[in-house]
This record gives sequence, structure tokens and C-alpha cells, in this order.
Amino acid sequence: MSDFLKTFWQYLIPQHALSSFVHWLTTWENTWLTPFVIRQFVRLYDIDLTEAQRCNPEDYQSFNDFFTRSLKSDARPIDCCETTLVSPADGKISQTSDILRNQLIQAKGFQYSLEALVGGDVALANQFYDGQFAVIYLSPRDYHRIHAPTDAKLLSMMYVPGDLFAVNPATVRTVPELFARNERLVLSFETETGPMVLVMVGAIFVGSMETVWAGKITPPYSNTLQYWDYCNSGISFHKGDEIGRFNMGSTVVMLHAKDSVKGLTAHVENTPVRMGQAIATLVNPSDNQASHEATDDELALFETEPSTR
Repeated sequence: MSDFLKTFWQYLIPQHALSSFVHWLTTWENTWLTPFVIRQFVRLYDIDLTEAQRCNPEDYQSFNDFFTRSLKSDARPIDCCETTLVSPADGKISQTSDILRNQLIQAKGFQYSLEALVGGDVALANQFYDGQFAVIYLSPRDYHRIHAPTDAKLLSMMYVPGDLFAVNPATVRTVPELFARNERLVLSFETETGPMVLVMVGAIFVGSMETVWAGKITPPYSNTLQYWDYCNSGISFHKGDEIGRFNMGSTVVMLHAKDSVKGLTAHVENTPVRMGQAIATLVNPSDNQASHEATDDELALFETEPSTR
């Protein structure tokens, strides 16, 4: 009942209109009000501004300028091991598991499909059958820029229109297919260990989602699915490079192909992570092939070895 009371009102409000208003409000430049609001926000959420490149509230032109602040170069060290997958964002790993053929777990009693999450792109979804996924929730106190979790080449971006429910734990437990229902950006990449997708999920009062290669995607909001092909663009990222940002709290869903990572599902619910922190180990496809060949050879040897009885 508590979760219901926290979420039912979201069905009743004009989600996109309110989010557009919040975006306008957070980008409004006011020399005396902005520092005051930032100080209250820092105090409320216990934010460490000493990590930011600009440490003083007076240095920000608007609340959104503060909210999407950049950090000092040494504030988030990137794990340097070539075989590690790092967190693309600050936040909490709210869910991580194997993908059960094409089904992802949202919460107890709720599942959603790969096809729904990636906007109906069946060919893209097929690449992640029986793979692994992780959901990272960014609260209002977190750093809100998204970074590459490994070296990757950008293949495509899809804007999927949808609702703008909140993505806090109560809503996740209450609204069916939340991450496949909300507005989102589906970012498809090629890595040395196989395909990878990052889904930036919008939410109520998330006034803006943007990427470093295309700029601001929302607002304005659209009712039409939009697709950008970057296969021949040559856009690539090194592990830890910035790829996009949110305004206000939201969620990133990571998709990895079968046998391409290990250790990702070992994280318990609500594990805190920081951008650049190692969260899994990458598995080279050739290593998997060699392992399978070795298993086949051992099986053949076992079958042909004469009995000693």
C-alpha cells in the first residue's frame, strides 16, 4: 500500500508538460536565486562539491548547470585493467541478473522483454538472448554524466517515446514494464568482446537527456520513434570517456551478450557504485571458443579411451 500511495498520482498528472516546465525552470539563469537553491540542494542531499571542477555555488549559471556539473580529473579514477568493465555512472546497482532467453527481471513479479526495452528492434534484441544485464539507478545526489564502461564503437542511437514515470524503488516495484514503458535512448555499441547496449531511461522531471555526439535529444518530446545510424561515422570511445548526461535522477540499463562478461550478476541489490569502478570482467570470444574446444576434446578423449575394467 505504501508503494501504491507513492506512485498512483503519476498516472494522473501531465508527465511531459511538467517535465518540460521543470527543464525550463532548471535552466533559468538567476544570479541571486540560483546559488541559494544550489546550497539548499547540497545540504539536503549531502553533496560533496569539493569533487566538482567548480566548487562554489556562485560559479553556476543555472541549477541544471550545477546538476550536470563536471568533476575534477582525479575525482573518479577509471580502473585501468584492460579486462574490466566499469560502471558507466554513479548510483546503485538496483538489479542485475542473467537474461532468461529474452526476459529481464524488473522486480518481484515483474518482467519485461528485450524487444520491448530496445524499441521493438528484434535483430538488436536477439544479440542479447541469454546474456546479462544490470540496472544502475541515479538518485538526485549522484553525479549525472554517463561514461563508456569499456572501449567501444558507436553503432546506432534510437529515441523511443514513452511515459515519464519516476524510476525510484517504489515505482519500480509498482509500475509494470517500467523501463520498457518510459521514454528512453537506446545506445548500441560494438566492443572487442561483443555487442553492448546502454539504455538511458527518462523519468518524471528529468528535463533533458543528451549525448556528446548529438547534443540535447529531449526536450522537445516526440511521439515518434527516431533512429540514427552511426556504423560508418567512426565515433569511438575509450573506457571512461563521457557519452551523455541526465538532468535530475534516472536510470541506465546495461545489456551484455551471452558469455561476454563474468561477475556482473554477483552484485547484490542496491550495491553502491561509482563511475569508473570495476563491476565485471570482460570475456574475449576467442577464450570462450578455446574453452569450448577444450571441453569437446576432453569429451572425445573420454569417449574413446579404452576401459581399464
